[in-house]
Amino acid sequence: MKKINKERVAELLAGLARFTASEEGVTRLAYSALDKEAQQWLLAQVADLGLEVREDAVGNVFLRREGRDSALPPVASGSHLDSVIHGGAYDGMCGVVGALEALYMLQDEELERSVEVIIFRAEESSRFGYATMGSKLLTGSATPEQLARGTKKGDISFIEALKEWGCEPAAYKDAVLGEGAYKCFAELHIEQGKVLEQTGKAIGIVHNIAAPTRFKLHIKGVADHSGATPMGMRRDALVSAAKLILAVNEAATNEKANGTVGTVGVVDIDPGSINVVPGEVTLWVDVRGVDNASIARTLQAISEAAESVAAADGVDVSTELLTADKPVALDDALAAQSEAICVEKGFSFLHMNSGAGHDAMHMTKICPTTMLFVPCRAGISHNPAEYASNEDICRGIEVLAEVLRREARPRCRQSRG
Repeated sequence: MKKINKERVAELLAGLARFTASEEGVTRLAYSALDKEAQQWLLAQVADLGLEVREDAVGNVFLRREGRDSALPPVASGSHLDSVIHGGAYDGMCGVVGALEALYMLQDEELERSVEVIIFRAEESSRFGYATMGSKLLTGSATPEQLARGTKKGDISFIEALKEWGCEPAAYKDAVLGEGAYKCFAELHIEQGKVLEQTGKAIGIVHNIAAPTRFKLHIKGVADHSGATPMGMRRDALVSAAKLILAVNEAATNEKANGTVGTVGVVDIDPGSINVVPGEVTLWVDVRGVDNASIARTLQAISEAAESVAAADGVDVSTELLTADKPVALDDALAAQSEAICVEKGFSFLHMNSGAGHDAMHMTKICPTTMLFVPCRAGISHNPAEYASNEDICRGIEVLAEVLRREARPRCRQSRG
């Protein structure tokens, strides 16, 4: 196997970070012009790999290095290029760049199976309210119509965005891959937490991925003149919403021992005027964890709080479910293989769970799947301060490249069927 080119890794990550709509951090929303420009730039940089490039019916991109037997299910790796608003330069990008660098490292290797690098569309929920949209569509876990329900104020719908990208939403079924489409899938990612840094471990071997339940709480009160409406006569939707924000925080805090978390990340206020008592408010709520029972208790506590606030404040509170994914277990055999590789290379490692969702969680539906984490400074992610050292990233790529080599090499040498 060729030696990793650390300079190329750093240059590709830095180059992608330049495609941003904000001066601070990286803002590159899914299906935007910048999303496409960043992808086109990256493909141009790695053109010397001679990969076959195709795009599916919903915009996911596949870069294929042919193996000796093209009829065999390929080995796959990859991640995403879109970002949150004012995000960092490593979330997702490490997985795409890392998989491409792994192909450089494997250039001189004889591989029985083909290897595909996947660039998933719309992993982040910042634009359309749903996460992991490309991998959901690829694995048949959602339809474009379902994903269009999360459209944000002032933006086009997901269906319209697909059309602008050059896709045909009605043909989305052509993008769905069935079980066995790949031999396996491996995703490299920054941890987005503090565990690896605090324990001094170089590689995280992920066993379970937390799943989000996302929903909107619609609070409807009465819009009134802010000066002419006495305090005791108001049905202020924002005051009620504030109580529910605290209720979400309390419900999740009560389950912190089980790793469950709850967040209100968006507050839509109507009419949103300084001299009008808010008449309607929508809260966008994200609850996630790896323990189904704990998640259920958290959701129940929020539901009971909503009923209580509605009765006490004289407002209407309704819930609109967006998504209810289940925690996902990854492949134990692939995890054991990663551990063996770390031992051989002398890299410290830690078996762990992922508190964040990833495209890998949906790939489990069609093939054995694994994830590798590398440390990020202070655990900061989805933030301009997000940072992972090139040394840490490259150690992760070395492990990833070896995983891909072992899974794609000639059958007589394979440790897996």
